[in-house]
Amino acid sequence: MRHFSAELAQFAAELQFNDIPEPVLRRTEDLLLDCLASILAGSSGRPVQAILSYAQAMGPKEGAAENLVSRSGTSPAFAAMVNAAAAHMVEQDDVHNGAVFHPAAVVFPPALALAQALGKSGKELLAAAVAGYETGIRTGEFLGRSHYTVFHTTGTAGTIASAMTAGRLLGLDARQMLHALGSAGTQAAGLWEFLRDGADSKQLHTAKAASNGLMAAWLAHDGFTGASHILEGAQGMAAGMSKDADPSRLVDGLGSRWAVLETSFKYHASCRHTHPAADALLDVMQRHELQIDNIASVVAHVHQGAIDVLGPVVNPSTVHQSKFSMGTVLGLIAKYQRAGLPEFDQALADPEIKDFCRRVTMELDPEVDAAYPQKWIGKVTVTTRRGLTLEGRVDIPKGDPDNTLTRAEIEDKVRRLGGYQNAAQPAEIEHLIQSVWSLASTKTVGRLLPQ
Repeated sequence: MRHFSAELAQFAAELQFNDIPEPVLRRTEDLLLDCLASILAGSSGRPVQAILSYAQAMGPKEGAAENLVSRSGTSPAFAAMVNAAAAHMVEQDDVHNGAVFHPAAVVFPPALALAQALGKSGKELLAAAVAGYETGIRTGEFLGRSHYTVFHTTGTAGTIASAMTAGRLLGLDARQMLHALGSAGTQAAGLWEFLRDGADSKQLHTAKAASNGLMAAWLAHDGFTGASHILEGAQGMAAGMSKDADPSRLVDGLGSRWAVLETSFKYHASCRHTHPAADALLDVMQRHELQIDNIASVVAHVHQGAIDVLGPVVNPSTVHQSKFSMGTVLGLIAKYQRAGLPEFDQALADPEIKDFCRRVTMELDPEVDAAYPQKWIGKVTVTTRRGLTLEGRVDIPKGDPDNTLTRAEIEDKVRRLGGYQNAAQPAEIEHLIQSVWSLASTKTVGRLLPQ
């Protein structure tokens, strides 16, 4: 019988920088910079600060790994934990459509922490990140749509991605990497129930995925063993977490199909499931020169995954929960033509947005659902107060690979996110940008920001 877990582990262990095509490396740099900006923007979030407080109480007061939230050094485990929590806070980190997975938040924090602590080069960091993306995305695809109904894939597949990233930097061989995979899989967790309460669990999912994956790799380096069929085994992840798992997805095109290139950037500061409808509504408003008070109602035609995740959020009570409210997101698009961080900060107290929310509904659309998750089609039906019915459609949302952000647009996004809540000064942001663009020629990865 084919040993899919072992093949995935072997790929992560043996991937070399020179094996990676130039476009993949450049995209990995883009994704890293995008992630670092998300960490800065999320650094002041209350859930992130709570995890930071825990890390400071439990972890060392100094170390070579950079905690970007506190601007201090600590151990790799706690740097990865805090940075990963912050990366997922403001809903601006990347997403892979097919896996419905946010790789950056769980790949780059352990990659940066270990590269700094072990004195690795920029090339080694990039190669490790690619290993994490390729294996984590395939794990998410393997677990399938049924998994995502209950489990937050970024917490589950994310633990695998973190372990493969960390294992690559630790120099694990294929056997050790398989043990790391086993230890990562047995720790993988993350449930969607938190959305119903507006609870803080999403930050815990990425924090623990990043640190648990790093722990799994570190233990494997020291001889700790893990289940050798943790993904596809009779009592492995798929058995407990999926009804439609397809083990062949784990090795689909390894070394030839580069999933890094399939990863999307987030244009709006909200759950990715809201983006297609947001883009479609924006298209209608611009084509017909509508204002928010012209709109009587909006129907967002969506896939089942959007209903599963967004449906429980009926009356958002926190800024973060509002990013999972289709009504809030479309209300911001209708009022401001954008759904960025400043707009979300105002949304909960805005009676106009609250009123608009009540006029937005979601309906399952067979075409949209059949295309998902490979394609995230946006369709809306807008009824105006004058009784007109207007249709909007976007086949490729802004930020997707075929409608991606240029480096100039990424830099603009980084400046906006980096300056949010005064997380970083303009000169620091420019230094960060240049540090990432020159990473491939960096012999030893050092601190990115001053203490």
